[in-house]
Amino acid sequence: MYTIFVDDIPIYLTDKIKNLTKDSFYYKDDVTIESVLQIAKSKKFTELFLFHVDLETLWKEFKWFFKIEKAAGGLVKNKTGDVLFIYRFDTWDLPKGKIEKGEKKKEAAIREVEEECGISRLRIEKKLQKTYHIFQRKEREVLKITHWYAMKTDFKGDLTPQLEEGITEAVFKNQQETTSALENSYENVKLLFLTN
Repeated sequence: MYTIFVDDIPIYLTDKIKNLTKDSFYYKDDVTIESVLQIAKSKKFTELFLFHVDLETLWKEFKWFFKIEKAAGGLVKNKTGDVLFIYRFDTWDLPKGKIEKGEKKKEAAIREVEEECGISRLRIEKKLQKTYHIFQRKEREVLKITHWYAMKTDFKGDLTPQLEEGITEAVFKNQQETTSALENSYENVKLLFLTN
């Protein structure tokens, strides 16, 4: 199953028929990707299911509709287990950014975290799940695929938010502060904390 967010409304691409009884269940052969997007944006439902017997065929057809943008980022913890957050667009987020041409995903993830937070001494521990979200740029629908990595650091200096990217804060948060920050975060970011 693929979970793609549109304005924090999940569209589940699935090959499982178990959600058939839901009003928000659609057969791919009966709808267009564009109509599914419009339904999601209308916020008529809190979730949508798009079904096809072949999940990979459905995923290929779904991706074809969008301009694809690939990004990488990190869920970074320090020695005491505090999590690195950035504050941008009045929302708590994790540092991430576009993968440059010819750049490896891991390299991009470390570079973006360093640039957005003014941090160093990052070490990747493991790959996390990918997240997917859709946004509009210049009249074009964009599907952002973000590759996430669990990282550790023993960095002790001051963090420096990348102001030119609209980031106003870069800060480590303890468990209680993390729980509070996630109340004002994106659903795809929250997924990373559910599985790790």
